[in-house]
Amino acid sequence: MTPPNIASQGAAASRGNYRFKNENASGATEAFQLNQSDRTIARKVDLFNQTTREFRRLLLESANVSATGELAVPPTETPDNELMQEGYTEALIDLPEVPVGPIFRYKLVTDDDMHKLPAIQWRVKHVLPARGLAVMFGPSGSGKSFLVLDMLQSLAFGHDWFGHKVKQCAVTYIALEGEAGVAGRLSAYQARHGSTSPKIRYVAQPFELLDDDDIKELAAAILDVGASGVVVLDTLSRAIPGLDESDGKAMGLIIASAKKLQVLIGGILLLVHHTGKDASKGMRGHSSLHAALDCAIEVKRNGDHREWVIAKNKDGEDGASHPFKLEIVPLGIDSDGDAITSCVIVANQSAQAIAKKMPILGSNQTIALKALEEPLSKSVDIDKDGAPKGRPCLRFEQALAIVTPQMPGEAKHKKLRAKEVITSLVEKTILGMKGDWLWVN
Repeated sequence: MTPPNIASQGAAASRGNYRFKNENASGATEAFQLNQSDRTIARKVDLFNQTTREFRRLLLESANVSATGELAVPPTETPDNELMQEGYTEALIDLPEVPVGPIFRYKLVTDDDMHKLPAIQWRVKHVLPARGLAVMFGPSGSGKSFLVLDMLQSLAFGHDWFGHKVKQCAVTYIALEGEAGVAGRLSAYQARHGSTSPKIRYVAQPFELLDDDDIKELAAAILDVGASGVVVLDTLSRAIPGLDESDGKAMGLIIASAKKLQVLIGGILLLVHHTGKDASKGMRGHSSLHAALDCAIEVKRNGDHREWVIAKNKDGEDGASHPFKLEIVPLGIDSDGDAITSCVIVANQSAQAIAKKMPILGSNQTIALKALEEPLSKSVDIDKDGAPKGRPCLRFEQALAIVTPQMPGEAKHKKLRAKEVITSLVEKTILGMKGDWLWVN
């Protein structure tokens, strides 16, 4: 049967009227369109009710659309040609439209989809994420470089850091400031802890953060030895010579370059940075740096009291304080007969315990706690009469002798007032006491 040649005007796919061209054995092309009775017969065939949508998809994928909007069926043994040969061409011509929704670049997801996303990964749990851009900042002399080296040793060994679990990794420390002192700091750490980790790599050559070649070559060297878990750049100012950190455009370039290096290494890039002239206003330079960070750790110093605080953490705890002190370690004698020393980081457990338990205190209680802090931390009497393991202790009479002179008022009342204050600290569970021994809870 040769169907009548009924011309259609342009592409009529949207109306369900299709004009097909099929190349016969002699190479000639014939056009055809089925009549109404053929359609009726075809619709009765259950086979096509089950397969039309899939076949339409295959047909449209294999067809070429001409300039007039006609569909030219390729002369191959595809299912559509076989069906045409069997007399069921109506099923191809009158296929129902399969609605195709628009494809959007952005995908909107549900609550359930969000819960299936991977949880954040940490290097130092609730402190330092496994990937991103971070800063450790503080005034000169606050102990930033000692602290960041202590963190790197803990990461490389896989030891907890200030009570936070870590995910062990190989790390890189880029010493651009105080390079000569790094060896002494490592010697001090080894003397105090027994060894330093072999999973730390050091760079003591000049590096410029805004130099693309420097970024690529440094990243390649780090990846080559597999030390990309955490990369520390100490300090940021030495890596950007001549740039004004307070200028918004300059800081934009600094951030872009830092992120470029971070993307190449794949881990977290930690910049060591300074505070401004007014330390209470945070890190030095334009505020866009703080906004770009995934994590910021502030190092504070007030006399001999030092602490690090989580100043920003997108997915962790802000404001958590961790007191520490720098302990001097003797390393030997130099050629002039003078002592060679360096320092190591030691968590100030007594001060930390006080900070955790600190309720609202009266002025005398505050004075007493401050007076007892150092004597307790230096006490050699450990684990006395039920004190927690490793907790330094003082006898009650020792504590009374320390606090009494600090109490305000007439001399004859100071001892009684000191006794009342110490007892009140025990009642508030800030201090623990059993028998004649006191300790910080």
